[in-house]
Amino acid sequence: IKNLLTGECNTHTHAVTQQLSCLSSEGDSCEFGSQKYFLLCGFGGILSCGTTHTAVVPLDLVKCRMQVCNHVNPDKYKSIGNGFAVTVREDGFRGLAKGWAPTFIGYSMQGLCKFGFYEVFKVFYSDLLGEENTYLWRTSLYLAASASAEFFADIALAPMEAAKVRIQTQPGYANTLRQCAPKMYAEEGLWAFYKGVVPLWMRQIPYTMMKFACFERTVETLYKYVVPKPRSECSKPEQLVVTFVAGYIGVWKGLVARIIMIGTLTALQWFIYDSVKVYFRLPRPPPPEMPESLKKKLGLTE
Repeated sequence: IKNLLTGECNTHTHAVTQQLSCLSSEGDSCEFGSQKYFLLCGFGGILSCGTTHTAVVPLDLVKCRMQVCNHVNPDKYKSIGNGFAVTVREDGFRGLAKGWAPTFIGYSMQGLCKFGFYEVFKVFYSDLLGEENTYLWRTSLYLAASASAEFFADIALAPMEAAKVRIQTQPGYANTLRQCAPKMYAEEGLWAFYKGVVPLWMRQIPYTMMKFACFERTVETLYKYVVPKPRSECSKPEQLVVTFVAGYIGVWKGLVARIIMIGTLTALQWFIYDSVKVYFRLPRPPPPEMPESLKKKLGLTE
């Protein structure tokens, strides 16, 4: 009995390892789940989040000022368009870029952890579940992996987010990150950079869980019912189109403004992230399929 159990465990471990190894084709630059793979995924996260969030700094600045200043002077920022006009009138066009440095640094670090750790936790939880349960509970796997990744991503983001908000919403406090960070530390110590981490968790973790789970299942659905050929037969540009469409579909539920801003931002993040994978020739596992062992248990195959 002991030998039998040991044999089953060794067989299962070998099967999982063999499955991961087979995911790397001859054209891939590294093995799926290797250290190089995770590092390059993290680099893709840096580019996808750092660039997209920096690109919308003017809009983010006006939004933050509307949220903060409307409690004091509700007539100052009546709308998004009015907010842009007021900002340009008071600070010039350069004023629209206030907070770009902490935004780029903060969201680059967040992207590193969000996407890099997501891949790490996805493999880690998959190994714990085993091949069959990974397929059966794949949505829960995506939710757990993304939540775990975002927990650390927000810790990385919090210091720069705190500085960004000070620069954008407190006139005269500081104009640059080099001015803001030492001033915050002198006034409140290290806590000044992390007192907003809990609200970040409350905002970002649920959003990221939905973002990743919806994306993964949407990609799976598109390849199953929409794309007329398997992913392995699709060209790289065709796969990137599926990625962009899946990123767009997976994040909106009815609001036009949200479709335009959040939908486009998220779709671009997935597109840039997947483009990095394509450029560095990272292994790209096919959409999940029911394992043969599970098909046999369910009587779906002879």
